[in-house]
Amino acid sequence: MFAIMEAARLEALHLAQDPVTGLKAIIAIHSTKLGPALGGCRYLAYPDDISAMRDAVRLAHGMSYKAALAGLDHGGGKAVIIRPPHVDNRAALFEAFGRVIESLKGRYITAVDSGTSSADMDCIAQQTRHVTSTTSAGDPSPHTAMGVFAGIRATALARLGSDDLEGLRIAVQGLGNVGYGLAEQLHAAGAELLVSDLDGGRVRLAVEELGAQPIAPEALLSTPCDILAPCGLGGVLNSHTVRQLHCAAVAGAANNQLASVEVADELEARGILYAPDYVVNSGGLIYVALRHRDESLVAITSRMSQIGLRLTEIFAHAQADKRSPARVADDLAERLLYGN
Repeated sequence: MFAIMEAARLEALHLAQDPVTGLKAIIAIHSTKLGPALGGCRYLAYPDDISAMRDAVRLAHGMSYKAALAGLDHGGGKAVIIRPPHVDNRAALFEAFGRVIESLKGRYITAVDSGTSSADMDCIAQQTRHVTSTTSAGDPSPHTAMGVFAGIRATALARLGSDDLEGLRIAVQGLGNVGYGLAEQLHAAGAELLVSDLDGGRVRLAVEELGAQPIAPEALLSTPCDILAPCGLGGVLNSHTVRQLHCAAVAGAANNQLASVEVADELEARGILYAPDYVVNSGGLIYVALRHRDESLVAITSRMSQIGLRLTEIFAHAQADKRSPARVADDLAERLLYGN
């Protein structure tokens, strides 16, 4: 366990259980150097406890980098609640989790993530104020999509010479809340949409509402396009899939798109510009962080412009150093977090 923590440079790992409600929770706090750790709470089934812990640690690490490059006064954290086969009272379980968060005295602020909802955050809020993404705070998904759209424009400018998306072929992989919201903005900007999702209903909706061209999930990565926007599961880019790509750039909402940082070098070698995912998809984090501080929507929207500016900075450094933008982004984040 400590070897995993040391490898990730993790500050703390908290384990908690409540036999009455069935709560089994893991909270990973990667860093509090820049401020309280902020990150979502996942409620998923895991094959074993170690898998759940590794997931929390990996995601907390990424949240620190995301917050640092977004210019937020926060570190990174992540919570995982291991979903049991049966729950008698979901509200009571999340209230019990709220008491765990309260015991950390503000070092960790939680939010929605895979498997959780604003209603769950409302239950947590009964026990602690260190929570966001509640019903009153609002859904961060539209702001994540807004930030990804800004990131795609910055990527198009860097790779194709213009941030005008009119007529560009953009392949959106995954049409969840963020992916579909992004597709709507791309359609409004005049982009030609190629879409895939395991949910056929979401694909049909995009075809009917946005004039999108449906592509089978297994064929999307090899379909020629200008920009690929992964908006589904992580790890989609590996040595095998990179060889299939026929695009000029990759910029999307999915977390942990690279199977390893070495894959970024393979993209660079192929002349495919990679927009670091934790920079591109930071709009949701910006939203929940600033909403937790009662900032106005106008101020939050204004901060979204920093996503494009940060990407432009990263792309410029990458071009000058002849390195992958992924490695440049990591270096910038580590300087802010560790002073390297």
